[in-house]
Amino acid sequence: MTNTMDRFDPPMSADERTMLTSWLDRHRATVREKCAGLDAGLSSSAPLPTSPLMSIGGVVSHLRWVEHYWFEVRLLGVRDRAPWSPDDWDAEFRVGAERPLTELLDEYDAQCARSREITAKLELNSSARVSTEGEQRATLRWVLMHMVEETARHNGHLDILRELADGRTGE
Repeated sequence: MTNTMDRFDPPMSADERTMLTSWLDRHRATVREKCAGLDAGLSSSAPLPTSPLMSIGGVVSHLRWVEHYWFEVRLLGVRDRAPWSPDDWDAEFRVGAERPLTELLDEYDAQCARSREITAKLELNSSARVSTEGEQRATLRWVLMHMVEETARHNGHLDILRELADGRTGE
């Protein structure tokens, strides 16, 4: 699978759904942009001594599984297939450091496409089928906003990791 999502500027005036999905898609496309042209051997490097799991591959893997968790597990109630467990809540970072970046990006793109399909079928006020104990059920609106924040924050990590990997900087 190849990426069909190019980075674009979200509209400055649109309805709420368009704003949320446009910003999320921009940040999703930025993930791929941050990884473009990276030497394959550099995606597993974790150069920050205080964050030994923080590699480019690990971040991409994490973002893929977070998409799965919020859109499929929480909103739809499907079984969680992510590699994490109560014994290793950071397993997706470890797995991401061990796998080829091209595969991780293709899986991320496929997961984002699945999230878009789910989003298209739900109203913004649709409640998640699953919540954690003592927690309100999230709405699609909340999930979209959370994923904008999560993806944007990790794009900042990818900025730093990419610069440390090969010196490439950019927006």
